[in-house]
This record gives sequence, structure tokens and C-alpha cells, in this order.
Amino acid sequence: QDFKDLRALCLSQGLLFEDATFPAHISSIGPTLLPEEKLRQIQWKRPTELHRNPYLIMDGVSRFDIMQGEIGDCWMLAALGSLTLRKQFLENVLPKDQGFQDDYAGIFHFRFWQYGEWVDVVIDDRLPFLNGRYLSVQPRTSNEFWPSLLEKAYAKLRGSYQNLNGGYLSDALVDLTGGVQVQFSLKEPPPDLEEILKAADKSRCLMGCSTSGQSRRNIELRNGIVQGHAYTITGAVKIPYKNGWKHIIRIWNPWGHGEWKGPWSDDSPQWDRVDPEYREALLRNKDDGEFW
Repeated sequence: QDFKDLRALCLSQGLLFEDATFPAHISSIGPTLLPEEKLRQIQWKRPTELHRNPYLIMDGVSRFDIMQGEIGDCWMLAALGSLTLRKQFLENVLPKDQGFQDDYAGIFHFRFWQYGEWVDVVIDDRLPFLNGRYLSVQPRTSNEFWPSLLEKAYAKLRGSYQNLNGGYLSDALVDLTGGVQVQFSLKEPPPDLEEILKAADKSRCLMGCSTSGQSRRNIELRNGIVQGHAYTITGAVKIPYKNGWKHIIRIWNPWGHGEWKGPWSDDSPQWDRVDPEYREALLRNKDDGEFW
């Protein structure tokens, strides 16, 4: 599908695009993502029906724009959170030649790396809702729609929304960058893992991490960490602490809330022993899903 040709055709006919190859139909959701009676209740709505003044992007793109919906695609959203930190990669995935303001025709496109080449995926902007709630990722700002539309394009690439329900963070990182992925097991980490992470952060690598367990069940442990869940690594620094140095890593939860409660968490006493200039530069004490 050629985005520019299809958009020009829709504009000339005064129509909003309806994508026959990924229709607003149960087949695009997948047969077993939800019980049958819920599948029948799904409604599809365009951003222009949801908001008077929708935007694709408002005030730039940020990981804090993303809040995971009903689908278990934290693996893809954690990769997306990492992508927002690296603007030079982001522009490849999210082309700038589209929006709700100029030449809007209900059609959008996004690019993903597949088998050695960039693939352009065209979608219409009808999004699935169940009981008035986003089935897919929901924007933190009610009229900013890039996360929901990008997720829809990735669901189309994968065949259905159901095919996003569980997956590997490393696969999504490759699909969003065309890069090479390296994994470390934390059961037997390399002795210089902290230095590797710091160097990777400095050289602008995309990074994520995940916990073991059943992703279907979303069990939150007492320490605030979720089992079977993927997270984004958003920073790695070394700071003076007591009489030495401490490596700390910043991590973001694609739910947009739910944080670690142990040492170095937002309210932990460790921060009282840190030089105020470091504390002010590094600590954001709010429930936004991000923590050290």
C-alpha cells in the first residue's frame, strides 16, 4: 500500500480511509484475545470522534506519553519507551509527513525493520475500544495519538492485536531499529555489567530488561516489581555515595505507574546520603512508573 497515493485518493474523494487489509473487525483483534461476548462488544473509533482537537504528537515524543492498555504487549511498549530517548531512530519509525491538522484523511503510516529492510505499514485510524476503554495502549494526554496508532501498525505487521499479547523485548528493539541485540542473563551476569550498561547508555544504545514469570498474570511482588513483565532502561550512572561510588540504573514501567519500593526507590533513605546536586539532577519523585 502506498501511503501518499492512498491519502491523495481519499482527499480527492472527500473520504476517510478504511483499510480493507486490516479491517475494523474481530479478525484484526484475534479470536482468543478476549472471551467471545467481549469481542462482540468491541467498538472502533477514530481520534476525531474521541477528541475535538486530536494531535499525532504534542510537545515532542516521550516515554511518559505511553500507558499500557488491556493487551499484554509490555515487551513492545518497553522497546518503544527506549526508542523515545533516541530521536534519530524515532524519526525512522514515525514519519513526520502526517497528522490531524494538514491533509487529514484517516490514514497513517509507520516503518518497521523486517528481514533486512524497512517496511512501510499503512493503517486507518480506527482504534478498538471495550466498554469505553482503550483496548490498546492509551495516551497519557487525551488528545495525543502516536502511541495508539503506532501500536496498531505493529499489530497489523504481526497479523493481529492478539499476536502482540506476549513477546520478546529483544525482537521489538530490532524491529524498531534494524540494530543488533545482545542479551545478558542476570542469573550469571558479566562481572563488569555496570560498566557495560554505563558505556551502552553513553553510546546511545536502546536498552530494556525483563522479569521471569507468567506474563498473563501480572503479579506485582511486595517490592513493586511485576513478574513476567518488560521494562525500559532509561539511564545508568555512577554517583558518589558515602565514601565511595555507587552504580544506579533507572528503569521505566510501560504501565505508566507501579514502581520498585526497595533501595534507591523514590522515597528511599539512600537519597538522603547523596549530594543535593546529584539528587536534584536525578530524582523525580512521582508515580510515573520510573525509578532508580
